[in-house]
Amino acid sequence: MTGEVPARAREIAVRLSALFERDVKLVKRLNDAQRRLLGANEQVWSGAHPDAIRRAFIDYQHASEARRQLAVDVGELSQQLIEVLCASGFTEQAARSADVHELAATGVMLGAWERSR
Repeated sequence: MTGEVPARAREIAVRLSALFERDVKLVKRLNDAQRRLLGANEQVWSGAHPDAIRRAFIDYQHASEARRQLAVDVGELSQQLIEVLCASGFTEQAARSADVHELAATGVMLGAWERSR
């Protein structure tokens, strides 16, 4: 079963989809920085230069802060998407469970959905 959604919902879904892709890149940065921190930590006792540890820690902090800011953006856009979908007749449950990537790509909500009317 499919349900047509408003253009505004699709616009928000496109933005959310892009933010999710950005999050994937941030997670990779965090994982890389964490690996470097763990490696530097193991080398501390063997005389690793403190700059390596400092750079990895700073990279980790920057990626963590960028991810925190991204989470705020995702939360705000998610709320807007839910409001737009509910205003067009979808239940809150259906709006919350919408596949953002599918909605962004096709403008159609696939799967189980209900109109509140």
